[in-house]
Amino acid sequence: MKTMKGPAIFLAQFAGDEAPFNDIDSIARWAADLGYKGVQIPSWDARLFDLATAAESQTYCDDLKGRLADAGIAITELSTHLQGQLVAVHPAYDEAFDGFAAPEVRGNPAARTEWAVGQMKMAAKASQKLGLTDHATFSGALVWPYMYPWPQRPAGLVETGFTELAKRWKPILDAFDEAGVNVCYEVHPGEDLHDGATVEMFLDKVDHHPRANILYDPSHFVLQQLDYLEYIDLYHERIKMFHVKDAEFNPTGRVGAYGGFQGWVDRAGRFRSLGDGQVDFGGIFSKLAGYDFEGWAVLEWECCLKHPEDGAAEGAPFIEAHIIRVTEKAFDDFADGGTDEAANRRMLGIS
Repeated sequence: MKTMKGPAIFLAQFAGDEAPFNDIDSIARWAADLGYKGVQIPSWDARLFDLATAAESQTYCDDLKGRLADAGIAITELSTHLQGQLVAVHPAYDEAFDGFAAPEVRGNPAARTEWAVGQMKMAAKASQKLGLTDHATFSGALVWPYMYPWPQRPAGLVETGFTELAKRWKPILDAFDEAGVNVCYEVHPGEDLHDGATVEMFLDKVDHHPRANILYDPSHFVLQQLDYLEYIDLYHERIKMFHVKDAEFNPTGRVGAYGGFQGWVDRAGRFRSLGDGQVDFGGIFSKLAGYDFEGWAVLEWECCLKHPEDGAAEGAPFIEAHIIRVTEKAFDDFADGGTDEAANRRMLGIS
C-alpha cells in the first residue's frame, strides 16, 4: 500500500492583491508556515503564475520549483478550472462565463472555445516541464441546462451533447497524453461531468481515454445526496486527485437540494470548513488508502461562514491527522507459521 501526500492547499480562493497573497513566493511561505507541504496553483492568476511562459520555458519552471522548494513547498498540480469551463459553454451561460476568457475573445463563443483549447494544451506542456503527473480542470457543459427532464428532453439530446463534448476534449486529452499528464475533471454540479453516470457517458465517448480521470471532491456529492464512499469503490481506478472539502446538507420544509435560489447561508446544501460539515473523512481517507491512492490531499477552502485564513490554519492539521501512514506488515505477523506446502495439503485433506 501507499501513503498519500499532504497536506497541500489550492491557492485559488486565497490569491489577492494584498501581501502575502499577491505573489507566489509570499503565498508559498504563508502556506508553509501553516504546515502545508504543497500548493495547487491556479494557472489563470497572473499574480501567481505565467502559463504561457511556463509552457515554453524550462528555465522558468525550474526556477519556480526551486524557489518554492526553498520555502519547503512542492507544486502538487496546476489548475485550469476556468479555462476548462470554456471548452464547452451552453449559450445560456455565454455572458456569465465570458469574464473567464481573455478580453480579445469575449463576445465571440467560437474564438473563446479556441482560446480555451489553446490554454489547455499550454497547461499540458507546463505540467510536463514542472514534472507533474496530474492536472485539475472542469469539463464545461453543453447539456447541464437540461439536467431536470421538464420539458421532456428530445430523444438524443444528451447523446448529441456528450458526443460534442468528447469531440472537443479528445485533442486535449491526446496533448496531455503526449505530455505524460492525467486530466482530472472535478466532478461538480454545473458541469456535464457531475456524478458517476455522466463520467461513464463521457468515458464511453472518448473511448475510455487513459488520460481522462477524476478529481474527487466529496463536498459536491453531499450536496447531490450521492454516496461518496461507494463512489470511491466504483471509480477508484480513475481517481487521481483529491480535494479535501467539507459540506453539509440540512433540508427543511422550505429548501432542499435545489436551494430555492437562496444565498449560500440559506441553502440546505452548504460548503463548510474542514471539520464543520458532515463529510466522513475517516471513511474517505481509509478507502483511498485501501485503494493505494498516492496523490496529494489538497485543501480546497470554501465556507459560507468561516474566514478563509481561519479555514486554512485549521486545514493543515486536519488533513495531517487524517492521512494514514500505511502499514508495511500485517498486524498478526507475530503469529506467522511460515510456508510449508506439504503441511498446507495435509491441513486441507489433500493427498
